[in-house]
Amino acid sequence: MIFLAEWWDVRDLGNAVGELLEWLGDHGPDWLPYTASALVGAITIVVFLLVSLLVFAWLERRLIGRIQARRGPNRVGPWGAFQSIADAIKFVTKEAITSANADRWVFWLAPILVVVPALVVFAVMPFNEGMILADLNVGVLFLVAVGSVTAIPIFMAGWSSNNKFSLMGAMREVAMLISYEIPLVLALLGVVIFTNTMRMNGIVGWQDEHNTWLIFLQPLAVLIYFIAGAVEINRTPTDIAEAESEIVAGYHTEYSGVKFGMFWLAEYFAGFAIAAIIATLYLGGWTLWGLEEWVPGWMIFLVKLYGLFWFFIWMRGTLPRLRIDQLMGFAWKALLPLALINIFFAGLEVLLWQENDLAAEAVLPGFAIANLVLAVVLIVAWAQLLGRGRPQYRPTRARLVKELGAVVYGEEA
Repeated sequence: MIFLAEWWDVRDLGNAVGELLEWLGDHGPDWLPYTASALVGAITIVVFLLVSLLVFAWLERRLIGRIQARRGPNRVGPWGAFQSIADAIKFVTKEAITSANADRWVFWLAPILVVVPALVVFAVMPFNEGMILADLNVGVLFLVAVGSVTAIPIFMAGWSSNNKFSLMGAMREVAMLISYEIPLVLALLGVVIFTNTMRMNGIVGWQDEHNTWLIFLQPLAVLIYFIAGAVEINRTPTDIAEAESEIVAGYHTEYSGVKFGMFWLAEYFAGFAIAAIIATLYLGGWTLWGLEEWVPGWMIFLVKLYGLFWFFIWMRGTLPRLRIDQLMGFAWKALLPLALINIFFAGLEVLLWQENDLAAEAVLPGFAIANLVLAVVLIVAWAQLLGRGRPQYRPTRARLVKELGAVVYGEEA
């Protein structure tokens, strides 16, 4: 009975896997446990993502419906709960059309490659202590490297379609990805500076050891990463390349059936990946100030992950879509300078901390307050510098009113 209690202990789901691998090692060749552990980890990640996708695809449509004062899906199953399954069946059964002038092999390969980075990211994500597929010493660098690959299959999809709208959408998306990749990486550097490690488990352990979350020490970096992450996963209000309310769907205009479904999967998987990265690097991962002793750490991690993804849904339902020039200008004129300034102050604080051999309990609260004030001051000051906060630069009426012959306040303009 004691063995069964340990085997099924929900606080550590690795018990069952450990027993299985130990049995395979005793009754099979030496390479079998390593192969089995990789397969079990990969299958577990895929199942977790697919189940999360089915739930949140329904939940997002219901929440957006509530925000827009409508019901959302409510016919297939109780409260429309089976709508996601019906959509998945539709994607699989619809005819996948390939245009005659498309570059077929590149056209077919792009939907597969676009899903891979979003899946591979979870290989270095620690769901709990010991619940990680690959605990790399360069986990943060691995995230950056894998995330930068996404631009390649997106351009492959747009170029191989032989459609000018698809190519334009792909070029827009690649330009946005490259532009926002820079502040995104710089935001992660603040975490590495404070923790002095790139191991994902090491970063979670540092936050647990110092009884703090890096969101308090790096508030500006969290905001930068969240905005850049929304661009990376093509979520509203930054989904310019494939605006849902417009006629043409961007780089996957020519895709249908299961191929289009792969792009849809990739966007949701990438959204979960960005939320998981923020939860791990800035919110303490599976730790919650001692609560993980009573509540399974993987449950705490999932609550943080799903809560962050809810913010992306909230943004989609409340914020208007930006123009491409606004989005690109925001990356280079606002996020990039703020990210550089944040790294400078993070390095300065760590230097002062180490050079003066100060106690963490005394210095970290001061750093948290200083960085919060710094973030507010920088955001307000940068808005003023760019002219966004000056009322005299805001247009009071539409441009070219007189030239177009419009009527203003009941009179001829």
